[in-house]
Amino acid sequence: MSASSAPPLLLASTSPQRRAILAQLGLPFEVVEPRYHEEDDGEDPVSLVRGHAFGKARSVVDAAGGLTVLGVDTAVVLGGHVFGKPADAAEAGAMLEALAGRTHEVVSGLCLAGPGWEEVDHEVTRVSFRSLGPRDLAAYVATGEWEGRAGAYAIQGRGASLVERIDGDYLNVVGLPAVLLVRLLAERFPGVYDFG
Repeated sequence: MSASSAPPLLLASTSPQRRAILAQLGLPFEVVEPRYHEEDDGEDPVSLVRGHAFGKARSVVDAAGGLTVLGVDTAVVLGGHVFGKPADAAEAGAMLEALAGRTHEVVSGLCLAGPGWEEVDHEVTRVSFRSLGPRDLAAYVATGEWEGRAGAYAIQGRGASLVERIDGDYLNVVGLPAVLLVRLLAERFPGVYDFG
């Protein structure tokens, strides 16, 4: 069986970045908006993203018609503090200033789920920002690219100019831990999606 004839994954996310990564990997998929409300209960970042990924996947698995559901949640973490999506340009600038010249982690939880089963795991990628002056910060915030982005940047866009070094899965920083997804698909469905 080839990936083109494999059953589609049901992506419990409306993220265009996640759709693009699945397409890049050659995986068949359909999209559904999860019926899940994210709450930060003060958990450690790994438990938080794993719990959100699980919640997103489980929120649609009953209506998935037997398809495998994929739920993902990503957080930017610096010194144990989780940076979510900034509410406005001022908050975006403050986040970027805090990340400047330092190394943070992009932590993603991933859940694959089907009728009566689920697998939950996570991936961590370390990202180092270069030193950023007021002009750098203002220029990036002015692009508006920070809107709707955890940590206030998009590495696949102009945000790449902020980054000095990356250690780990680049696509995890974009929005989906591709290496982890491929490994889990290869283990659970050997050969079905052309992996394993």
